[in-house]
Amino acid sequence: MSTVSIRRVLTTRHGGVSVPPYASFNLGEHVGDRPEAVAANRERLATGIGLPAQRLVWMEQMHGRTVTVVDGPRSLPVPASDALVTAQPRLAVAVLVADCVPILLADPMGKVVAAVHAGRAGARAGVLPAALEAMRRLGARLETVEVLLGPAACGQCYEVPDRMQADVQARLPGGACRTRWGTAGLDLRAGLWRQLAAAGVARVGFDPRCTVEDPALYSYRRDGVTGRFAALIWIEERGPGPME
Repeated sequence: MSTVSIRRVLTTRHGGVSVPPYASFNLGEHVGDRPEAVAANRERLATGIGLPAQRLVWMEQMHGRTVTVVDGPRSLPVPASDALVTAQPRLAVAVLVADCVPILLADPMGKVVAAVHAGRAGARAGVLPAALEAMRRLGARLETVEVLLGPAACGQCYEVPDRMQADVQARLPGGACRTRWGTAGLDLRAGLWRQLAAAGVARVGFDPRCTVEDPALYSYRRDGVTGRFAALIWIEERGPGPME
C-alpha cells in the first residue's frame, strides 16, 4: 500500500542570481527582472526541492477568484487564475507573492492540494471558498483539509482608506483592524482564518512573518519595484517497500 505525504515549501529572497532591486531569489517573471535570472532561480528551486522544473506549475495571477484544476505539467503559467488545485502526485502548484497572502491547502486523505493567491481583491471576491469547492469536487473533505496561511503584510502595516476597509470587511468579516498608526487597516489573514472556520476547516496553521517588516521577504508595499517569493505544495506518494 502506498503512503502519502504533503510537502510544503516557502522561499525567501535569498539564494538566487537576480541583481538589485530583485536580489536575489526572485521567482516572478512579470516584475521586470531579467528572464534568464528568473529561469535560473526557478531551476535552482526545482533542484532544491527534488522535482523536475517542468513539474512546477505557475499561474498568471489576476487578483480574482478563478480556480484552475491542473492534471499535469504546463509549459506556460496557467492563464488568468489565482488558485491551482491538483490531485496528481509530484506536481507542485505554486503561488507568487510580495504582500498578498499565499495559502497552501491539502487533504492528505483525499490526496488533493491547492495553492491560492489571496490579495485584498481576491480575498474580497472569495478566491479561498472557490478553491475549497474545487478541492471538494476532486474528493477532498473539508473536515480533513489542512491549511497554511503564509507570510503577508500584517494588519499593523497594511494601511487603507476607511471606505476600502469597510468594503473588504463587508465581504471578508474579521479583516478590518487598526494599523500601528491608529488608522484603518486590513488583516487579511484574520479574515481568511474566519472564512475557513465558517467553512468547517479547523486545521489551520499560521506563519506570523510580516512581509513589510521582514527584510528576508519581498514586499511591494515596502519597496515598490521588487521580486516575488513563492509558496509551493505537492503530494509525495511512495509505494510499499520491499518485503521483510
